Amino acid sequence: MKLVFAGTPEVAVPALDALIASGRHEVAAVVTRPDAPAGRGRRLVASPVAQRAEDAGIEVLKPARPRDEAFLTRLREIAPDCCPVVAYGALLPKEALDVPARGWVNLHFSLLPAWRGAAPVQHAIMAGDEMTGAATFQIEEGLDSGPVYGVVTEPVRPTDTSGDLLTRLAFAGAGLLAATMDGIEDGTLKAVPQPSEGVSLAPKISVEDAHVDFAAPALRVDRVVRACTPAPGAWTLFRGERLKLIQLALLPDRTDLAAGELDVGKNNVYAGTGSHAVELLWVQPQGKKPMRAADWARGVRIAPGERLGRADVG
Repeated sequence: MKLVFAGTPEVAVPALDALIASGRHEVAAVVTRPDAPAGRGRRLVASPVAQRAEDAGIEVLKPARPRDEAFLTRLREIAPDCCPVVAYGALLPKEALDVPARGWVNLHFSLLPAWRGAAPVQHAIMAGDEMTGAATFQIEEGLDSGPVYGVVTEPVRPTDTSGDLLTRLAFAGAGLLAATMDGIEDGTLKAVPQPSEGVSLAPKISVEDAHVDFAAPALRVDRVVRACTPAPGAWTLFRGERLKLIQLALLPDRTDLAAGELDVGKNNVYAGTGSHAVELLWVQPQGKKPMRAADWARGVRIAPGERLGRADVG
């Protein structure tokens, strides 16, 4: 089939690679978000998908909005049979959805109908799911509600961050998307409507959602930190400034610290929660690079009784 692939971030690149390497389909063009400012210089940089497509000699379309008439005209000129999508980042209007004869097929990183929305992996970790996966489905005008072609499953490991889990799903999902394109082409795959039960929503994680409440149980603290790593980054307050929390470990046998209370050993930093303590392993103070929590604690000279999550000195 002739394909136009839509995607933007690094997580979409394995799927594009799988389609290019398949030998069965022609990736005639790629649709991606416009170049965006990046780095300290804030210079405009092409998306990872755009860079990969350019390296492969594939035409790249970067509409400011997918309803722009110039984009729609070019899409009609290419006349794709099908448009696979992975994390494109913009809503597709009906005018675009109507162009390919076999529609637009999205690779979504959850087991639909669970976690429909922009942040399925983060919400799965935050909710404590033990199993997740990826699904390919026919895009319609509802939010991730179209009929499903296929799924792959993936266990959520106890120490997984959203970055860890998303990386595995990106590669497993790439194979699923390529197989879905094959099945659509030869007629062996039929999309099955999603069940009405089990629907859950996964809106984008805000900076406020990533604020760690140390009065919550340790399991909740751990899940928020892992779900928000690497983005948007879990955080708390220390002496009135934000402290990013990158990695911690659960200490189920220690219950002597109050919520947020810090205890510093020679090579360890412990913090109390609403249940049992956690050990801080890696943190990032405001305006500084990530560092081991023990190094951070030595530098700031934590006083007895000081706590995370408070704006005062203690």
